[in-house]
Amino acid sequence: MYLLVGLGNPGSDYAGNRHNIGFMAVDDIHRHYSFQPFRSKFQGEVADGTIGGDKVLLLKPTTYMNESGRSVAEAARFYKIEAEHVIVLHDELDLAPGKIRVKKGGGLAGHNGLKSIAAHIGPDFHRVRIGIGHPGEKGRVTGHVLKNFSKSDQDWVEPLLDAMTLSVDKLIHGDDAGFSTKVALILNPNEDKKESPKENK
Repeated sequence: MYLLVGLGNPGSDYAGNRHNIGFMAVDDIHRHYSFQPFRSKFQGEVADGTIGGDKVLLLKPTTYMNESGRSVAEAARFYKIEAEHVIVLHDELDLAPGKIRVKKGGGLAGHNGLKSIAAHIGPDFHRVRIGIGHPGEKGRVTGHVLKNFSKSDQDWVEPLLDAMTLSVDKLIHGDDAGFSTKVALILNPNEDKKESPKENK
């Protein structure tokens, strides 16, 4: 079984925040695949389902971002899910809006949600970093992440979430590079044609 975690803050006041793009990604996956309805458990909202033939538990911690690890650890312990089968989707200040990076382990880049998870289950979980851009000044970071996406942001947010949802089977099967490539090709289908050599006539 795999644990697919979206990070965010609970409640309607935070629903559209940049900081909540992890919740948005999990909600999009939930809508697309045949998951059970969300229910309250493990200090979060959880839903069971399958992706690509593998059992997956979706989790949105409701502990607030800084304590996300408590929820993740409870779910992982209950289902005996090892850290390498935990995949966390979260916002990333140090990536341009709409860019994604996938990695296992490594630094936490000052992200309080990741720090909390690492403190509870160790650092060896997978992270899907979803770029939201940096406001340029450290003092503006909190206001930036807790501000709603603008109307113009929706031009990239919705297509990116859709592309990630359609590619998530690669992620579940451990093909991080394949996931990133498939997302890129869905978003920019003409790139594949540009790179393909022309046939000899």
